[in-house]
Amino acid sequence: MSLNDEERRTVVHLQLEKCHNNFNQIPLLCNAGYWDNVANRLYYSLFHAVSALLIHDGYSVGSHRGAVGAFGQHYVTTGIFTIEEGKHYSRLQGLREKADYNCTYNATEKDIAPKIEPTRQLIEKIEKYICRDNA
Repeated sequence: MSLNDEERRTVVHLQLEKCHNNFNQIPLLCNAGYWDNVANRLYYSLFHAVSALLIHDGYSVGSHRGAVGAFGQHYVTTGIFTIEEGKHYSRLQGLREKADYNCTYNATEKDIAPKIEPTRQLIEKIEKYICRDNA
C-alpha cells in the first residue's frame, strides 16, 4: 500500500501516539510489580516508534522480526543509530516474547528496570530523527 505525504504523516503521528500510550503505562505496571507486562509495554512502545520511523522514510515491513531487521539494515548499518541501539531493540523483542509466551519465565525488576531508560532515550532519538524533516 502506497501512502501520500499527508497519509504518511498521519500514520507516523498515530504510531508515535501508540508508542507514548504504551510507554506511559510502564510506571503503573512497575508500581504493581507486573514485570512481564512492563517488558511487553517496553517492546511495544519501541516497536511503534520504529514503525513510525520506517513509515516516515517509506519502508514497509510485515512482521516484528522484519521491523527489527529493517531497523538494523536502514539505520544501524548506516550509522544513523548505534549498534547498541539495534541490539537493545532486538533484545527487547526477545525478552517480550519470553515474558509473554514462556510459562516458566517470570520477569523480575532486576531483569526489566534497567531497560526502561535506554528505551526512553531511543524513542526520543527516533522522534528527533523524524522531526528533523518537519523543522
